[in-house]
Amino acid sequence: MDYVIQGYRPASLFRFFEDISRIPRSSGNEKAVSDYLVDFAAARGLECIRDELYNVLLRKPASPGCESRPGVLFQGHLDMVCEKNADVDHNFDTEPLDLYVENGRLRARGTTLGADNGGAVAMMLALLDDNSLIHPPLECLFTVQEETALVGASHFDASILRSAMMVNLDSEEDGVVTTSCAGGLRVKLIRPYRREAFEGAALHLFVKGLAGGHSGMEIHKELGCANKIMGRVLYALSEKTDLRIREIFGGNKDNAIPRECQCVVVLRPEDLPAALETVRQTEADLRREYQETDPGVTVLAREVPSRQSPMSREDSRNIICQMMLAPHGVLKTNPKAGGFVVASVNFGVIQMEEDCVIFHFSPRSSVESLQNETRRILRLFGETFGDRVEMGDGYPGWPYEPHSRLRDTFCQVYEELYGVPPKMEAIHAGLECGLIKSKAPQLDIIAIGATVVGCHTPDEYMDLRSCENLWKQVTALLERLAR
Repeated sequence: MDYVIQGYRPASLFRFFEDISRIPRSSGNEKAVSDYLVDFAAARGLECIRDELYNVLLRKPASPGCESRPGVLFQGHLDMVCEKNADVDHNFDTEPLDLYVENGRLRARGTTLGADNGGAVAMMLALLDDNSLIHPPLECLFTVQEETALVGASHFDASILRSAMMVNLDSEEDGVVTTSCAGGLRVKLIRPYRREAFEGAALHLFVKGLAGGHSGMEIHKELGCANKIMGRVLYALSEKTDLRIREIFGGNKDNAIPRECQCVVVLRPEDLPAALETVRQTEADLRREYQETDPGVTVLAREVPSRQSPMSREDSRNIICQMMLAPHGVLKTNPKAGGFVVASVNFGVIQMEEDCVIFHFSPRSSVESLQNETRRILRLFGETFGDRVEMGDGYPGWPYEPHSRLRDTFCQVYEELYGVPPKMEAIHAGLECGLIKSKAPQLDIIAIGATVVGCHTPDEYMDLRSCENLWKQVTALLERLAR
């Protein structure tokens, strides 16, 4: 088998990453990659436990003489966010990723790379595969459906864990130790609509060219939200024309800041010149406003055949107003912590079904009372417009622990390797640490990882040298803990 990653060590780490990149592993489609893990364990005589959801726990005995040391659990998730550029033909359910290396960075052509969290999977497999390492008893937990509300970690029976410490490998910056994270929630606002006869010209509108990004890690960057921008375009058009919505779709994942949105509207033929001029003016305004964060923002309009009847005027008006007023972005920061985001909400997806439009929101907060406040705001917002509101169960945050032997030991090891201490960071993204800690409170936890940039977008890449660094840090940590 030919591998594209060459010249990096340990070679096994990068081979394992390429192996799993050949296996489709979208959220809910992890059976094949979990089968790979089961076969991996059988070939090496490792203990393997797999549940009905396809979470997998592998165990490796301690190095000789280290059996009495406290065990260490490594943890990451098998699934990936499946995003691609609109002009890319790729089936995430059946096709492997097309990997390539450019300037020391691993990428996938036109799609997400899946380094979130394939890097963790490859790291754990390399640790389990290397019998030259000195380490205490090891457990490696591979969870599923992390990208869809941490389903796998929520389902996993943590009572079977034997370890005293846990290293989550879902952090995304070399040299950073994550010490706490936000909790999250999924909210749907479901708005019924009816269609009515309306003769006119149909205009297909596109908002595209936005950077997008992770709705936790990058929500503070004030990146453009395609769904909000489309709401602005539609509202501007509604001030100049009598338009009706025929179709509307925006975003793909509620935990990704949407990069694209499209809508077909029907309006009177005589209003077409005014509509096209409004689109042009709005695009010019947006390009000025987003020149620092989203310089590629584009609003396009093209006339298309008028076939299906549009929504009623009232339903169209309410949907446009709701898109304009929908909460999105940072809700609260902590000025004393350098502006750290404490609460936010992402207006991630607009989904259209036969008789309703569904708005998907993803609120996050590390403070339970603020998360509850966002929950109330979204409920009130939806009910005011007559929507049916569906609230997910959510998942807990991971609070900072003032005393941590694992954290202190890692910092000592890191400083010995590089001469400087690592950076400590609380993050606004959701990790599985909170859920696992809530079910296994004995665990002393840190989160670390290689450098991964552009998660949840087709611009995602993984820095290969940082993977080598992480390997050195993890193996040195294990040897220290085995003493």
